[in-house]
Amino acid sequence: MASLLQPERVLYLVNGEKKIRSPLSHLYFCRYCSELRSLECVSHEVDSHYCPSCLENMPSAEAKLKKNRCANCFDCPCCMHTLSTRATNIPAPLPDDPAKTAMKKAYYLACGFCRWTSRDVGMADKSVASGGWQEPENPHTQRINKLIEYYQQLAQREKVDRDRKKLARRRPYMPLAFSEKYGLGTRLQRQRSGAPITSLSGLSLKEGEDQKEIKIEPAQALDEVEPLPEDCYTRPINLPEVTTLRQRLLQPDFQPAGASQLYPRHKHLLIKRSLRCRKCEHNLSKPEFNPTSIKFKIQLVAVNYIPEVRIMSIPNLRYMKESQVLLTLTNPVENVTHVTLLPCEEGDQDDLNSTAKVVVPPKELVLAGKDAAAEYDELAEPQDFQDDPDVVAFRKSNKIGFFIKVIPQGEEGEVAVSFKIRHDFRNLAAPIRPTDDGEPGSEPIWLTHHVELSLGPLAPPTQ
Repeated sequence: MASLLQPERVLYLVNGEKKIRSPLSHLYFCRYCSELRSLECVSHEVDSHYCPSCLENMPSAEAKLKKNRCANCFDCPCCMHTLSTRATNIPAPLPDDPAKTAMKKAYYLACGFCRWTSRDVGMADKSVASGGWQEPENPHTQRINKLIEYYQQLAQREKVDRDRKKLARRRPYMPLAFSEKYGLGTRLQRQRSGAPITSLSGLSLKEGEDQKEIKIEPAQALDEVEPLPEDCYTRPINLPEVTTLRQRLLQPDFQPAGASQLYPRHKHLLIKRSLRCRKCEHNLSKPEFNPTSIKFKIQLVAVNYIPEVRIMSIPNLRYMKESQVLLTLTNPVENVTHVTLLPCEEGDQDDLNSTAKVVVPPKELVLAGKDAAAEYDELAEPQDFQDDPDVVAFRKSNKIGFFIKVIPQGEEGEVAVSFKIRHDFRNLAAPIRPTDDGEPGSEPIWLTHHVELSLGPLAPPTQ
């Protein structure tokens, strides 16, 4: 199938905060708003942090304290693969008799991909397998911490000033009846003139922070810089000993210039995130909390609710000549779905990329419901939908193949067509209302989507 591994050739339009064209497999469907959603028009929420190597869960506060890194797992500074702990036996002097030696277990870090080891940079072996590895100290740590404390205090003061201005702006408009009802009038009269209101006095910095004001020394530019070594231009370069740009940027606090300065880095944590519709605040995707599980509690992907259009075969397309393109339409739900294809009207604001005229089938297409066991049930009777052979090429279970006619309007370039797909949808998430007969039922709603197809370049003209 032409679009099975090329999903970008069939795009659906999402009318959210931004108009986004994306493959159906990249979209979500909100069952409460009955609209398509993309990653640009949903809220992203972090559910949990975990290490991809040891799969240890970590609370958000602890992850922030550890700078979103795992304390036990390390990445190779050369090739960025995960380091493993290796054990070896080394001779060690006996405490009773230093002249004699005995074999003792020692542990070091090693990369199974590029063969880098912690011994290459002179890191001492450890007697235990976990923790306690030597880490270089950043010479600018104190300066950075002081800058962080200073700007945290500055941000807190700005927030207090904003809150104080908000309350001061509301104070003149406080109704007199409201003040007397809750006894605020007498409380305000008791205060001395010029004294702050009780609610305003609470909006101050913590006790002792006014006296303990953090001051930072401004950075000073130096007129003289450290000169280059005398053999900088004459010394031959050994490329294996020089770090790459990527290796330096992965350690921005040190930016090592030589391979002998590469130290292992703590592994970055990954997150499990949930997606929420901004319009109705319902979850569209929510994974399970356990890091070892790849399942989802909620996963409203669009391919499970919206009929999917794919390109099956494309003939040679020529300028101003009519050609038949075979498409497939798949029904992902268990109910029978009725689909109508509509051409784009002239002046349609969504129809921006079309370079050819398209003639869609005028009749309604009926798709059978999805039945996972029907493929293996040989005794099942096929349903008779009375298809028009000029429109429907084949029918198999919940999928049909149908023809559209395309007439390219450009003499060169890619051929693209657009049309509307209108189908019925039964919203099972909505509250079910009983019918007049006493049986529960759900009213179908009709949804319309804008679909764009990229059919490839024009065929060369025949001689």
